[in-house]
Amino acid sequence: MYIMDDGIRLNAQIDFPEGYREGTRIPLVIVIHGFTGHMEEAHIRAAARTMNQVGCAALRVDMYGHGHSDGEFKNHTLFKWMTNALTIIDYARSLDWVSDLYLCGHSQGGMMVMLAAAMKHEVIRGLIPMSPAWMIPEGARKGFLLGQSFDPDHIPETISGFGGMELKGNYVRVAQTVRVEEAIDRYDGPVLIIHGDEDEAVPVRYGIEASRRYRNAELVLIPGDDHCYTRHLDQVTEALRVWMTARLAEN
Repeated sequence: MYIMDDGIRLNAQIDFPEGYREGTRIPLVIVIHGFTGHMEEAHIRAAARTMNQVGCAALRVDMYGHGHSDGEFKNHTLFKWMTNALTIIDYARSLDWVSDLYLCGHSQGGMMVMLAAAMKHEVIRGLIPMSPAWMIPEGARKGFLLGQSFDPDHIPETISGFGGMELKGNYVRVAQTVRVEEAIDRYDGPVLIIHGDEDEAVPVRYGIEASRRYRNAELVLIPGDDHCYTRHLDQVTEALRVWMTARLAEN
């Protein structure tokens, strides 16, 4: 299916728990992929499947310029993703079978749900940033973006080196204005941060620092694992299962 965001089609999929009866009110977890990713990646599908196993529905979405959604990768910015995220949340809230709403995101998607949870803090019951790449704005201000260097005061029109793809400089210009720390400080709901301690893309210190800054956070480090959890995905899903089961019991 598609969720429309100001004329842009966002490719989406809702996964329901086995045996779900239509009309029954259950929690919904929105799951957002990362930079260059898509909703069919193994770790995204595993997160959604785990939510189904504990009794929640999961809404997976391809963001602007990614997967099968409209837009080109080179034209995407954090602002475009933020409006996508807000539109997805509003869509989820319009579904009459949704009881509570949670956000889960990986990498850039992890940063995005951190921002969205702050903006929609009154309706988000819990937040799960996975390997959150919230260093992107800081790096953009210093002239560094996911392995690529540039002059932050004279941003090039295009930046190459992202798996053979390129970005327009507007991505950096937008990223320089984003303050994730302020978003962290605005959200006081329960937070689960999952991070591989051998993450080559987002250093684990960012997961640790975010967990210390949030007022109500739990940090699960996955020993020996990388950015997309290719070595110990089972430990990631177990952490998700335990945390979400506890949240559902509280409600």
